[in-house]
Amino acid sequence: MADQAFRRIGVMGAGAWGTALANAAARAGREVVLWGRDPAAMAALAAERENRADLPGIALDGAVFPTDRIDALAATDAVLLVVPAQACRAALARFAPLARDGLPVVSCAKGIERGTRAFMSEVIGAVLPQARPAVLSGPSFASDVAAGLPTAVTLAAADAGLAETLAAALGSSTLRLYHSTDVRGVEIGGAAKNVLAIAAGIVAGRRLGASAAAALVARGFAELLRFGLAYGAKAETITGLSGLGDLILTTSGPQSRNFAFGRALGAGDPVDGKLAEGAFTASVLVEMAAARELDVPVSAAVDAVLSGRITINEAIEALMARPQKAE
Repeated sequence: MADQAFRRIGVMGAGAWGTALANAAARAGREVVLWGRDPAAMAALAAERENRADLPGIALDGAVFPTDRIDALAATDAVLLVVPAQACRAALARFAPLARDGLPVVSCAKGIERGTRAFMSEVIGAVLPQARPAVLSGPSFASDVAAGLPTAVTLAAADAGLAETLAAALGSSTLRLYHSTDVRGVEIGGAAKNVLAIAAGIVAGRRLGASAAAALVARGFAELLRFGLAYGAKAETITGLSGLGDLILTTSGPQSRNFAFGRALGAGDPVDGKLAEGAFTASVLVEMAAARELDVPVSAAVDAVLSGRITINEAIEALMARPQKAE
């Protein structure tokens, strides 16, 4: 069924993750339209067949067609939304006049919208009410996926049939997609783990040791699980690829942008301009936790440090001074 369905895939966003997913879809036998808003960058990508800024040394698959014309996405069978979480609404609004009824739109961003506290599937539903939202998330570095290294992620949609067919259409010998109907759980895992990765990076930057890093990841996962269950996620999703699996990957080292961002903060080094979704998600995650009276001390500490309310040393002292309790 997958061979007949979703023959032509659109990818909205030509950064590292968008380019990687375009290559992955092409590897699965799909024709791919890769859209980016910068005409010069897309012309260079089409000519050089390499995203030199984000994925140097990895060739663009021959079945990927870069373009700066957003109307080219209108003729695709499904669209992967691969722009930063805080930019998803604007990107979708630009595409809205072209989107047909029933078009599957798969969010591949890992964040929660500031101000509205909306998850990405909710943003898709608000801007494109005629579309069918889905979410793709899991432990995956763009360079690994682009290069065809073995990777497994989760694709979720409220319609089980849609999730299964999309997963089959995008999967290949190097990218395994598990399908799910727990849209919220997959979204929460992807968003919350970025905040915790910043905390793990701070621990590394401060040279606090492997014991502190392990404790932080374990207690951070407890926060992620509490938050997920409070907002309707299934426990098995949070303990799966898009929850625990992604948390393990993104707290493992500087290849994670969020970890690298935190490590620079912890070491007192300049923070580079690369996107760290967790820096935008931290405050809204803490707000949402407070609304459900949830205890999320690690995430709250990250938010307080990023906002300048406390120093890193003060955050560490506060976490270590918390009242003793049963685990």
